[in-house]
Amino acid sequence: MHQIGLILVIIIYMIAGITALIFFKRNKYKSETSPSKPQTTANRFINVKDINDRFLYTRDGQIIVYIKINSISIDLFSDAEKEQICKVLTAELSSIKKPFKFLAVSRPVDIAPLINEYTKLLSETNNQKQKELLRNEMMVMSNYATTGEVVERKFYIMLWDEYRKNSEADILKEAHEFASKLTSGNISCDILEEQEIVRLCNLINNPAYVHQENTEFQREFTELS
Repeated sequence: MHQIGLILVIIIYMIAGITALIFFKRNKYKSETSPSKPQTTANRFINVKDINDRFLYTRDGQIIVYIKINSISIDLFSDAEKEQICKVLTAELSSIKKPFKFLAVSRPVDIAPLINEYTKLLSETNNQKQKELLRNEMMVMSNYATTGEVVERKFYIMLWDEYRKNSEADILKEAHEFASKLTSGNISCDILEEQEIVRLCNLINNPAYVHQENTEFQREFTELS
């Protein structure tokens, strides 16, 4: 009886092994014969078709222009001046009928100009104490930059319209009118050009993007594997 039970156990294991082998082979055949999914490119993922001059073209037929709002320090204004700026901007922007988007993007602070200034001071001074202070300050600032602890906020206005013939001239005119309304409230701003739009796309869509002012760039986005 013991031998019969052992034979039955062996037969059961053999049947289970054969069944598993057939199952895995069938799944492998299906995976090999089934059509593979097409690769998704970064362009398609972020809906960017092209960036040219001051315009971003999307795959769903839109044309976009960006206005960068330059930073101001409100601490330098009195309460009366702040109130006046708010009133002027409210009056100017209330006349805008078309929708727009307000973008606030964080990015690492560019410390290169400050480091260059410290380096120049370090080479010009003979005071050992001053040299030590400058070296320590440069080390601290470099650590802040590499760890990403110091970020700055950048603000943008996004205007868009459906792409059609001569739509570049129309939307650019709207952007200049919008910028003039901001300027009326003592808010300095600029319409982004091609390289700056690429940087903005990187800031929004690539969390690992490092702020660099003077780098070569391409309008084509790398394919995602």
